[in-house]
Amino acid sequence: MASSIFFFFLIFLSVVSAVKLPLSPFSHSDQSPKDPYLSLRRLAESSIARAHKLKHGTSIKPDEDALSSTTTASATVVKSPLSAKSYGGYSVSLSFGTPSQTIPFVFDTGSSLVWLPCTSRYLCSGCDFSGLDPTLIPRFIPKNSSSSKIIGCQSPKCQFLYGPNVQCRGCDPNTRNCTVGCPPYILQYGLGSTAGVLITEKLDFPDLTVPDFVVGCSIISTRQPAGIAGFGRGPVSLPSQMNLKRFSHCLVSRRFDDTNVTTDLDLDTGSGHNSGSKTPGLTYTPFRKNPNVSNKAFLEYYYLNLRRIYVGRKHVKIPYKYLAPGTNGDGGSIVDSGSTFTFMERPVFELVAEEFASQMSNYTREKDLEKETGLGPCFNISGKGDVTVPELIFEFKGGAKLELPLSNYFTFVGNTDTVCLTVVSDKTVNPSGGTGPAIILGSFQQQNYLVEYDLENDRFGFAKKKCSP
Repeated sequence: MASSIFFFFLIFLSVVSAVKLPLSPFSHSDQSPKDPYLSLRRLAESSIARAHKLKHGTSIKPDEDALSSTTTASATVVKSPLSAKSYGGYSVSLSFGTPSQTIPFVFDTGSSLVWLPCTSRYLCSGCDFSGLDPTLIPRFIPKNSSSSKIIGCQSPKCQFLYGPNVQCRGCDPNTRNCTVGCPPYILQYGLGSTAGVLITEKLDFPDLTVPDFVVGCSIISTRQPAGIAGFGRGPVSLPSQMNLKRFSHCLVSRRFDDTNVTTDLDLDTGSGHNSGSKTPGLTYTPFRKNPNVSNKAFLEYYYLNLRRIYVGRKHVKIPYKYLAPGTNGDGGSIVDSGSTFTFMERPVFELVAEEFASQMSNYTREKDLEKETGLGPCFNISGKGDVTVPELIFEFKGGAKLELPLSNYFTFVGNTDTVCLTVVSDKTVNPSGGTGPAIILGSFQQQNYLVEYDLENDRFGFAKKKCSP
């Protein structure tokens, strides 16, 4: 079904250069699914699908020389509200165009392209989950902006998606005056996908303007309830185009609904801090060098130097091949705001889960619940009085320890009698031995932490903090 829709989309683009109709209002249900088991299962499946994409996905090869846009600013740090969404992500609103049109985006450190639902004819298949009305998704309307420009096929910015050998059909290779547009893109995000064309637009903040920002104008999507703001390492990402020195966030506790509680996503342009300075109270660990492999997607991720995992006081002995990426790119750990629950390759997950089961053997295991929710191990804690749950600790290079609060790795399911570990994995071991990152640190495990991506000094900082204002 999806392939036929995309085929129709490609034909549609070949005959219509732009569809420009008035912007539709945006609203949707604030209620998460009534069945809590179904809600958790959807999020677990989404996290696993997301992991498959990050581990196996292909990437783009952008031209860094094309990212020469300048910014004008009077502020050192730009603040954008960040809020939790029922579909498992966190949303940040950005303003594009002249005059500005404000659109909500999924905040995503695991990809680089910034794209938005575009034109009033934007279609989204499968976006009615969690009570969302697909017809009310906010759309960017290019005809209402005087600064909107389609990127030409021979523009260096077209190479962001297609590399230097992009095929410009209908263009004379000996002239630079071709009017053919950059070919449409199709991108995959776990269970969802999107397709559209590249444009340049003005990105507006209250005290900062970024002209000629490369953004995707998507015409059709599957299971993508909002645009995506790519904060990955790729040159086309928002941090790269804005030349940020660092960015940081504090994710509010989530109830898997569309709460109105927000905190700030801080974008630091660097003009007001000293190079090498640390944010007071944060513990830092250096980012690991990205593996140099044929799959260029791995160059977009933020790799961490995870050294040890502890369950309670027990050091879970994870084989080294899962902690560090090999020459083929298999193994290693990344941090990804676009993943809800932390993912672990099956052999790693089994070691961690078995240790929890061993240390919590005095509680009844709820294996039927594990099948219903896609989570596990799950335990019945009714009638036990004070409940003792082992700590879950990630230790990184340099001794930095992410000592998770209990609410960041266990959740009540249905009632106060049962709890489940919020870490996911494939049901079976990959017979090929796995591909890509073995551990993906998701957003659920980052709740109520101040997290900083120090791009200037290539390090990752964090500290416990109550994120609600």
